[in-house]
Amino acid sequence: MIRIVIADDEELIRGALVALLSLEPDIEVIADIGDGRAAVAAVLEHRPEVALLDLEMPQLDGIDAARALRAEATHIVIVTRHARPGALKRALAAHVRGFVPKSTPASELADIIRSVASGERYIDARLAAAALTEDESPLTAREADVLRLTTEGLATKDIARSLGLAHGTVRNRLSSAIAKLHADSRITAARKARDNGWI
Repeated sequence: MIRIVIADDEELIRGALVALLSLEPDIEVIADIGDGRAAVAAVLEHRPEVALLDLEMPQLDGIDAARALRAEATHIVIVTRHARPGALKRALAAHVRGFVPKSTPASELADIIRSVASGERYIDARLAAAALTEDESPLTAREADVLRLTTEGLATKDIARSLGLAHGTVRNRLSSAIAKLHADSRITAARKARDNGWI
């Protein structure tokens, strides 16, 4: 029996996934929750073989939740409505084993869960093809670092403390990243960088 945890903040989608996957004779849904932090807690509590996580959830998105669970034995499958190639790169960096659009039929999703549970990887072919043609990041490693911490809601002083940099240095890195990404704020720049898979 493959035990799975399902996390999706849309109750209708989550309920449908629970109902459809529960019909499979070899899949047992042991928990379903609506946000990323609760997903991490549920995986740590139940130790399922597979966690099916929505990409965009409150608290932690699916990839950040996967990153938090990297040391665990649970295999992560990300399910998303807005499958941007950049998100695929982030998912692979977080050691996600499956990445599929929400348009995937339930029977196909069940087969993907089975293959991931057995140690295989499944990446939607259209997403993989799009990722191969994606632009390289214009950001330096430090610019990526400050934007990554911006997505976590940290103030520039906290970013400086976290990275061991001067406050002015962090401001300069943010200004440079904003200019390179043609953004109007550090929040917009961080979002654009994340959408493109650069952070």
